Amino acid sequence: MREVQYSIFGEEFETGVFDTHAHLYDKRFVEEQRMPESILERAHLSGIDKVLIPADSIETSKAAVDYVAKYDGTASTELFCAVGVHPHEAKDYDNTSEEFLYSELNSDKKSRDKVVALGEIGLDYHYDFSPRDVQIEVFKRQLLIAYEAKKPIILHEREATGDCLSILKELYNGGNLYSNPGVCHCCSMSKEASEELIKMGFYLGFDGPLTFKNNRKTAETLINCPLERVVIETDSPYLTPEPNRGIINEPAHVVYVLNRIAEVIATDVNKVAGQIYKNSLELFELS
Repeated sequence: MREVQYSIFGEEFETGVFDTHAHLYDKRFVEEQRMPESILERAHLSGIDKVLIPADSIETSKAAVDYVAKYDGTASTELFCAVGVHPHEAKDYDNTSEEFLYSELNSDKKSRDKVVALGEIGLDYHYDFSPRDVQIEVFKRQLLIAYEAKKPIILHEREATGDCLSILKELYNGGNLYSNPGVCHCCSMSKEASEELIKMGFYLGFDGPLTFKNNRKTAETLINCPLERVVIETDSPYLTPEPNRGIINEPAHVVYVLNRIAEVIATDVNKVAGQIYKNSLELFELS
């Protein structure tokens, strides 16, 4: 592996950094005139050498695939993506949507090697932008696609822990959940609920909120999670970590999440960086 210099740490590590969740096609980047080349250059200077771009609709799934095709390798940054329909957009899910997902995850197209997951998918009862029964049906249908395609999922869950775990456990107990099930994005579940995910084989993704003052719940979940099951994310352009909170987020900021994890679990940041990078490769089956 290449040596990188994290300027915020002032230490050298024999590993890269993988931002496992960044919506780089988001219109906010364009509105603020942040061009892909500059975003990826700043990522490179912060030690990030891989970024995964998730989707939340069929439209953004196509945008993610296109972004990777156009900018992969820019500033020595390797790009990957996921395709899928977020619970907010579940009301628009139809057979055409399903055909597209099957095509991207199972085709022999060159882009397939870069489409490494299905997501983000799940349940969101906070906003209820789609009816809950529709969210549940679409979630189940996409989980089965992931199982058939042998791809991990990127799980979005907000205020729907009970239903989410019930669905996942049913598939897991029935042998219909992929053996490498995926990651709980921006995990906000209790430590008890997150334990259930870990038992099923999930990784937990941690983002900027971990760095926010007085966010004890996320810190408790992290402390309770084996380091071998932790990955880091930005959720760019959202959830900017301290000390940059209040401005648009981008992959370069994920190093603050990494540093905070080392502080919370009182472990050498070099060890944390290496293990999380290894986890990320295993999660998306790149190692």
